[in-house]
Amino acid sequence: MSWRTMLRLFHTLRHLKAEQFAYRLYYWCAKVRLAERQDYRQRPWLASWSSPALLSSSFRSRDRVAFLGEEGDLTDKDSWNDLRKSKLWLYHLHYLDDLNAVGADGRRDAHRCLINRWIAENPPVSGHGWEPYPLSLRIVNLVKWCSRQALVEPAWVNSVGLQTQALCQQLEFHILGNHLLANAKALVFAGAFLEGDEAGQWLTRGLQILDREIPEQFLPDGGHFERSPMYQAIVLSDICDVLRLAECTGLGELHERIPRWREVVNRGLAWLGTMSHPDGRIALFNDAAFGLAPEPAAVNAYAESLGCHATPQPPEKPFGGRKLLWRWLEQSGYCRVDLPERGVALLDLAPLGPDYLPGHGHADTLSCELSLFGQRVFVNSGISQYGEDGERQRQRGTAAHNTVELDGKNSSDVWSGFRVGQRARPFEREIIEEENGLVVRGAHDGYRSLAGRTIHRREWRIGERSFVVTDRIEGRFHDAVARFHLHPDVAVEGTEQSGWLRLPTGETVMWAVSGARAQVCLSTWHPEFGRSVQTRCLQLHFDGPGCTTVFTW
Repeated sequence: MSWRTMLRLFHTLRHLKAEQFAYRLYYWCAKVRLAERQDYRQRPWLASWSSPALLSSSFRSRDRVAFLGEEGDLTDKDSWNDLRKSKLWLYHLHYLDDLNAVGADGRRDAHRCLINRWIAENPPVSGHGWEPYPLSLRIVNLVKWCSRQALVEPAWVNSVGLQTQALCQQLEFHILGNHLLANAKALVFAGAFLEGDEAGQWLTRGLQILDREIPEQFLPDGGHFERSPMYQAIVLSDICDVLRLAECTGLGELHERIPRWREVVNRGLAWLGTMSHPDGRIALFNDAAFGLAPEPAAVNAYAESLGCHATPQPPEKPFGGRKLLWRWLEQSGYCRVDLPERGVALLDLAPLGPDYLPGHGHADTLSCELSLFGQRVFVNSGISQYGEDGERQRQRGTAAHNTVELDGKNSSDVWSGFRVGQRARPFEREIIEEENGLVVRGAHDGYRSLAGRTIHRREWRIGERSFVVTDRIEGRFHDAVARFHLHPDVAVEGTEQSGWLRLPTGETVMWAVSGARAQVCLSTWHPEFGRSVQTRCLQLHFDGPGCTTVFTW
């Protein structure tokens, strides 16, 4: 092993919690053992499950399904673990999300067949379906679906019990974050669905984990600590589900937690709205894409049906005669500025995520996204796939985001799919109101490994019709490149120093550069899993240590 690899491993591992090491060692040695009970019984509820369907159907026909932009056959038992499919695709197959997707009640017969097939063709405890994350999502889907049926077969109830047994022995304390929340939610659902002492233990264990993890994972400004707008929507939906479960079951252990859960949802909804564009969809910071999580409007509607309402923390601040509004999500590290005529600037001064869980983080420190006249103009990479290949690494890299890359290196050492070695630390963040606009400044030390412990500083000056980005590099470097990735619907023309952007609605944005030479390059944008869209990028090669780019409209 080379010294570089050893250094990368050191920077990756030194931030982990002791329990992450301990549980990883435990799971290497432990084997899942199930007691083949046949007497699990369904607990009576006050009302059957009802909630908005947040996801579209994955069924194309009885034996054909589609996930992540890719179709596949479900023709025999080998389809559940088809080596030709990605692990994430197979995970989605095992979630059985279609049980509660749009139009699910019209597919009852198909769903009965699907559940019976899953039970018959996925014996305990082998295959992707018995891993803890798909177990968690499927248990919840089965409980929701069974609660709506007039007749529930004993085999379905028994399978929920066996699956929960398996989950209990694989709780993801070695990962933590949104995975552990999903595990806890499944324990709560199973414990509320089944009767008996064992089910009571699952309910208690799940609630204990939620009591520990929700305050840990949600920051005071409402953001989930992994700092992905996509996972924000997923986790908020999870908490809405346990709120709805409290209403359906009438269980006191759930009801006493309703005020705390509602308060978290209220703040979380405001954060999700803050991190969305005028088109109503999320910004693509860190691992984020459309279609994998419920849309913000759907999450809001679900939450409002449960008595929740967005409570911004902190509230928006108007200035400049109320023509501009801004909100600083200080704990998360994002700033939003609302411009006239449906414009929004979203600025990233955030760390990648929690030190012990940066796996969904990108090397995007001091990046930004911009919408003008309701149209996205500057877009970050998004994500089209998970896994460990080079394309996954490229989409997480600095060059795929609207920030500065030095000497061809990433500002944070993203590697192996979900690993991060040395990571950028933002500092000296400040926001200043001036007569003609807002000034936002920040710096990061992600290039401190370069000779001279190099620092990147960025300043945004935002007016009613201007967006000015000034970058300065302190320390030694060879090449500095700033990039502004454009939405595919935005046209671009220009010389090395100036040019224009043309929006599909007809508006024109002028741009001019000083301290750098501009060129228009091909790029890709990844708004959904399984989808890469060709677009263009305004690429600026620094002449010296500083560069200023002015956009006016």
